[in-house]
Amino acid sequence: MEVLFLLMALAGAALAGRERLKSRRLLRRLDQMLEQAAGGSFREEAFNEGLLSALESRMARYLASSSLSQEAMAREKANIQSLLTDISHQIKTPAANMLLYAQLLNEQPLTQEGRACAAALEGQAEKLRTLTDILSKLSRLETGILTLHPVPGPLEPMLEDAAAQFALQAAEKDITLTLVPAGARAVFDPKWTAEAVCNLLDNAVKYTPPGGSVTVDTVAYEMFCCVRVSDTGPGIPEEEQAKIFQRFYRAPSAHDQEGVGVGLYLAREIARGQGGYLKVKSPEDGGAVFSLFLPGG
Repeated sequence: MEVLFLLMALAGAALAGRERLKSRRLLRRLDQMLEQAAGGSFREEAFNEGLLSALESRMARYLASSSLSQEAMAREKANIQSLLTDISHQIKTPAANMLLYAQLLNEQPLTQEGRACAAALEGQAEKLRTLTDILSKLSRLETGILTLHPVPGPLEPMLEDAAAQFALQAAEKDITLTLVPAGARAVFDPKWTAEAVCNLLDNAVKYTPPGGSVTVDTVAYEMFCCVRVSDTGPGIPEEEQAKIFQRFYRAPSAHDQEGVGVGLYLAREIARGQGGYLKVKSPEDGGAVFSLFLPGG
């Protein structure tokens, strides 16, 4: 009897061991599927469905479907980016010609009404040229044609140049534009980071009322260096704060201001391309603080 119990126990142990082995194999196969899917290399034909369990089969079909969806989305995104590149390229020359002819027209002897029309035409042509420039930059960044080259260095010279570009515009609106020197360093692409900071300054000066102030300062953290652009404008409602970084988004309160709704999106993409990020904070009593985080240098 004892021998029978021993044999039964051994058989049970062997069966349990076999089931554990099958479970481990199943988990390894599922883990392999998930790892391939995460790496973008999953293909359903790589598995022999006749040998798969029902769970493995369902997982394989789900991952194959997900992979196809991601490929379709990638193709669609590439098509959109290519379209944007083509549009910006085709519009660039006509926009430049329109601006030139508008400026020449404005130099001619015109009636007061004619001068107003010529000025309006020049303004719209300038807006169109700005839009095509931004679209060109976006498409080159997103398609990888133009890459960022972050290098360690001081931030202050770049910030001084950026602030200088808006000094006259701020003075005309009686806005105090202040750059707080701090000797901060970061790992960044000087040209493209300046583009991002200028977009933040453009918004700050644009939305700050006369008599207000715009401040640029830096804060060094252990892993990042933060460039902050603060203003005393009307602020940004909490429900709008996530939307303002979307491409072509214009807040309802900004309908009377010039712009196309791409500057903040471009600034965020520049930050991402350098291993950083961009966020906004707006107190209830007004004003906004845009924080551009860059890897510390």
